[in-house]
Amino acid sequence: MQLAAIVISLVTTVIGTALAARAAAHIYRVVMTGQPDATRTGQPVQRTKTVAVEFLGHTRMNRWGVVGVAHWFVAVGFFSLVLTLVNAFGQLFDAEWVLPVIGHWLPFEVFTELIGTLTTLGIATLIVIRLLSLPGRAGRKSRFAGSIAWQAFYVEYTILGIGLCIMILRGLEGALAGVDSYDPAYLVSYPLTAAFNGLAHGTLVNLVYLFAMLKICISFAWAITIGINPSMGVAWHRFLAFFNIFFKREEDGDVALGALRPMTSGGVPIDFEDPADDAVFGVSQVEHFSWKGILDFSTCTECGRCQSQCPAWNTGKPLSPKLLIMSLREHAFAKAPYLLAGGGKDAEGNETGTAEQLAGVPAAALAEAERPLIGTAEENGVIDPDVLWSCTTCGACVEQCPVDIEHVDHIVDMRRYQVMIESSFPTEAGTMLKNLENKGNPWGMATKARLDWVKELKKETGIEVPVIGEDIDPAEVEYLYWVGCAGALEDRAKKTTKAFAELLHTAGVRFAILGKEESCTGDSARRLGNEFLFQMLGAQNVETLNAALEDAPKKRIVATCPHCFNTIANEYPQLGGHFEVIHHTQLLQHLIDEGKLVPVNPVEGLITYHDPCYLGRHNKVYSPPREIMDKVPGLRQQEMHRHKERGFCCGAGGARMWMEERIGKRINTERVDEALSLDPDIVSTACPFCLVMLSDSVNGKKNEGAAKEHLKVVDVAQLLLDSVKAAPSAENGAQPVDA
Repeated sequence: MQLAAIVISLVTTVIGTALAARAAAHIYRVVMTGQPDATRTGQPVQRTKTVAVEFLGHTRMNRWGVVGVAHWFVAVGFFSLVLTLVNAFGQLFDAEWVLPVIGHWLPFEVFTELIGTLTTLGIATLIVIRLLSLPGRAGRKSRFAGSIAWQAFYVEYTILGIGLCIMILRGLEGALAGVDSYDPAYLVSYPLTAAFNGLAHGTLVNLVYLFAMLKICISFAWAITIGINPSMGVAWHRFLAFFNIFFKREEDGDVALGALRPMTSGGVPIDFEDPADDAVFGVSQVEHFSWKGILDFSTCTECGRCQSQCPAWNTGKPLSPKLLIMSLREHAFAKAPYLLAGGGKDAEGNETGTAEQLAGVPAAALAEAERPLIGTAEENGVIDPDVLWSCTTCGACVEQCPVDIEHVDHIVDMRRYQVMIESSFPTEAGTMLKNLENKGNPWGMATKARLDWVKELKKETGIEVPVIGEDIDPAEVEYLYWVGCAGALEDRAKKTTKAFAELLHTAGVRFAILGKEESCTGDSARRLGNEFLFQMLGAQNVETLNAALEDAPKKRIVATCPHCFNTIANEYPQLGGHFEVIHHTQLLQHLIDEGKLVPVNPVEGLITYHDPCYLGRHNKVYSPPREIMDKVPGLRQQEMHRHKERGFCCGAGGARMWMEERIGKRINTERVDEALSLDPDIVSTACPFCLVMLSDSVNGKKNEGAAKEHLKVVDVAQLLLDSVKAAPSAENGAQPVDA
C-alpha cells in the first residue's frame, strides 16, 4: 500500500508540476502578445497594498453576503493549507510524520482545524449556490449562464475533496497519537478521531497512506487539468488575479470608471494633430489590445457578477460582459500559436509572417487568425456587432468584477476601430455625430438656442442669468455653470436648468454661464468611439474654459449633467484642462447645510430616486441627492431594489441615447417597472439623460393605464425649488412639483 501510494503520488506530482509550469509560461507568452502599456506599474507600494486589501478583505466579494464569506475561506484556505500538502508527502514515508517545529504547535494545529473545516464548508456552500442557480433552471437570471460548467464544478469538487482529505487525515493522526479524549489540537476532527480509535494500528497506517495519496493526487490532477487548459479562467484566476489587481488601471486602487483611457497605438497616446503613419486606431485584432487587456481576459473566473448586473443582458440583449470577455479569451488563446510564430496582419490585411514562420502553426490557429474580431455569425466574427453596440457603458460590470477586469475600456477600444476606420456603427448615431461636428450639439440646433432658457427664466421669474465675460467679470464669479446641451436645448431638461439657476439666485451664489460659447463636451462621441471628434470638441472647450476662467479666483465649474461633469472633471485633464468640477446636487446640499437654502414647503408623496450611472458608479456621488430629499418636508423616500452601487441604468449612456433599441425589452422600461413596483408619486433623478428616458417610459405607462396619472419624473433641483419657494396661499394648497 505504501509503495503504491508513493509511486502514484510522485508520478502525479511530477506530471502535474511540469504541465502547470508549462501552461504558466504559455499564459505569459500569450499575454505578452498584447501591446505595451507603461502606465501599469506606478506607485508599486500602493498597488501592493491594493492587492492585499482586495484579497484579504475580499472587498468586492463580500458585497454578496454569504457568497463572499464562503469564498474568503476557500481563497485563504487554498494558500494557507499548502503546508498540509507538504505534510501529506511526509506521511507517505512515515504515517506519523509531522512538520518540523510547528507540526505539534497547538496554534498551528487549531488553525489547520478551523481553516480546513471552514474551507470545506465554504466550498460546499458555493456548490449548493451554483446548483440552485443552474442556467437550465434560471435561464438568463442565472449569473452562471454561459459559463463553462464542467470546469467550475471540477474546481469546486477538487477543493471539496482536498478539504475532506485534510479533515480525515487529522482524524487519523489523532487516532495514531492515541488521543482518547477531547483535545484542543483536534478541535473539529475529534469525532473522526474517536471513530477511528477502534481500528488496528496497521489499518490506521494504511488509511493514512491512502488519504495522503488521495490528497496529493487530487491536488496534482487539478494541476494536470489546468496545465492542459491554460485558458481555464475559473482555475487560473486564483494565481492571475493578484497580477490583474496589481496592474489595474488606477494607481490609487479605484475601479476603472470615470474617465476613458486616451487612445493609444503601440502603447503611446495618439497625437490627433499629427498621427504617426503606422498608428493603429482602436482594436481590430485581439493582439491590438494591451497586454493588460489579454491578462484581463485570462483572469476572468466566469462568476457572472458582471452579467447579473448588466442592463443589456437583463433586458434580453446579446451583450453579457462575461461572455464577451470569455469570447476574447478563447480567441486569444486559439490564435496564440499563430501570433507567437510571428504571424500578423498589416492595416491592409496582408500577412506579415513568412511562410517559414507559419509552417508549423496548427491549422486551427491559422483559421482562428482569419476570423474578424467584430462580425456577425455568418462572418464568423468573434464579437457580434449587436453585442458591441448594446453597451451603455454604465460600469456595473467593472464595479462588480472581483478581479478588476476593465470591460468598458475594451468595449470602447473596439468601437473606436469600427467608427473611425470602418465607419460601421448604428446609422442613427451618424446624425448625432454630424450635428456635433457642424453645430456643437447632438440635436443640430442653432447655437443661439442655447440662450432660450435664459430668456424663458427672465420672463417667468425676472431673474437674469449673466454670461461670463459679457455681463459679469470672471473675478466676480464663484461658479461657472456648465449648462450642457440637454440642459440648454431639451425641454424637460431645461426645467432642471431653470430650477437650478433660480436656486443659485435665491442662495445668493454669484454664477455665470458661457452662453453661445459653450459646446458639447464630446461624451457621446467618445463613448460611441469617435475619439477624433471628442478630441476636437474637448480641445475647443478647454481653450474656452481656460480663457473664461483665467481671471477667476478659482476655476470652479458646476454641472447639472453627470456626463458633462464626468468629462470635464475626469477627461479634460488629458487635454490640458484642469478644473474644480462639482455636480449640482453637491452644491445644493452644501447650500442647504450653510443655511442659504431652506426647504420649508412640504412636497407630499412617496418618492424613489434613480441613481444616474455617471454620477453614482462612475463618480461615487450617492449621498447628496438623497440628503437633499431628506430635507424636503413631506417626502417619504423608498429605494428601488437596485440602487447606489447596484443601480440600474436608464439606457442612455454610451451614446445609446442616440440609437434605437430594437432588441429585447427597453432598458428604461425595465427601470420604470422597478420604480412602479413601489407605487411612488414621484420618481426623481439628477441627470437630464435619465430624466428624458424615465419620462418617456412613464408617459408610455400612463397611456397604457399602468401608471398613476399624477406620477411625476423630476430632477432633485425641481423638488428643492418647490420646497424653497415662498409658501403659496392657503386656498391654493401645497405647491405642486413642476414636471
